[in-house]
Amino acid sequence: QVQLVESGGGLVQPGGSLRLSCAASGFTLDYYAIGWFRQAPGKEREGVSCISSSDGSTYYADSVKGRFTVSRDNAKNTVYLQMNSLKPEDTAVYYCAADTDGSSCLTGSFGSWGQGTQVTVSS
Repeated sequence: QVQLVESGGGLVQPGGSLRLSCAASGFTLDYYAIGWFRQAPGKEREGVSCISSSDGSTYYADSVKGRFTVSRDNAKNTVYLQMNSLKPEDTAVYYCAADTDGSSCLTGSFGSWGQGTQVTVSS
């Protein structure tokens, strides 16, 4: 059974940092593109970052570029999203998603999703 579990969310002050984890079970992440998405209350879900399976290419939304870093540790079957210089507008539920389709990072289409982790940036 394919399962993704996000963790690492929480409450942080503006300017602070968090590292989200996306742990996979039931499959090997090596062969999957992993996307990070977020959804704030009353807003549509938006893509935040993505890391490809083929060459490890990374992609970022303009709103997080330079502040967020996505990486993968295949030995731990986990993908991370390091979030620095957090802003109140980063507050949202963050989801990771996986797909074997090599174009997923470009299309934003993923077949497997985690349950999400809440990130709240507030003083």
